[in-house]
Amino acid sequence: MFRYFKGEPNVHVIQFRNGAMARDGRGINFWYNPLTSSIAAIPTASTDAPFIFSETTANFQDISIQGTLTYRIDDPVAISRVLDFTIHPRTRAYRSEDPDVLTQRIVNAVQAETRRHVAGMPLETALTEVGTLASDVLANVASSPGLANLGVTVESLHFTSVRATPETQKALETEYRERLQGAADLAIYARRAAAVAEERKIQESELATEVGLETGREDLVDRQARNKLALAEADAKAEELKLTPYGELPPQALIGLALKDWAANAGSIDNLSITPDLLSGLVGWMTAGKPAAPETAKTE
Repeated sequence: MFRYFKGEPNVHVIQFRNGAMARDGRGINFWYNPLTSSIAAIPTASTDAPFIFSETTANFQDISIQGTLTYRIDDPVAISRVLDFTIHPRTRAYRSEDPDVLTQRIVNAVQAETRRHVAGMPLETALTEVGTLASDVLANVASSPGLANLGVTVESLHFTSVRATPETQKALETEYRERLQGAADLAIYARRAAAVAEERKIQESELATEVGLETGREDLVDRQARNKLALAEADAKAEELKLTPYGELPPQALIGLALKDWAANAGSIDNLSITPDLLSGLVGWMTAGKPAAPETAKTE
């Protein structure tokens, strides 16, 4: 009539005999009488519990929160006093739904803390500060007296998705897209303004170069004009200096020099006609020192 029970390493087994705890331990093996004994198997390994629920933000916007929590039963004896973890020894199936109730209780505690935090957040904050929200909720749930009395520890909490309703999400995406487009337009305008400024700088540089060239050309022309004027004045001065000695000579000497030059260049004269009146008048003027009215000499 006795049967043998073999426990698993990650399961805390409690044998109740006639309503009292007879033995307990992790992964224990023992003989028992099925007529007088009941066995509770409480898992001690970490358990993952996915969840999804909806909440309302401070600005009355509905959001959907999806995530996963991980918990572990640290005090199997304490939880056995509150929830029924007895099993069918042969099938190892639970006799009640209390193990599932435990998971739902933890999810409810997470949802209650999440609601308290989300109710004080605007929509944008709830959507963007997911990590901070999960950390705050985990800290409050882990210190919850209800879970502590059950001997349960919540190890981790992750919000994998926090989304607004499709209509709100579309409106937010449109607003963000418009801001991005505006930023892109501002960048284009800034590039155009920079290009115009650079083009203006180039034009101003070219204009400055042309002005510099024209100024240089003007200075060159002015300098050339001054140089030509100086040369002309020098030539005039030289001629003046050259002719000054002749101005101090008497007219007879000047005529003599002219005749001398004439004689030196006689080879280039084909015909020369001197009338007696011209010659006598010229000789008389030279000897008398006063001008006469000679007749015109004809040269050919």
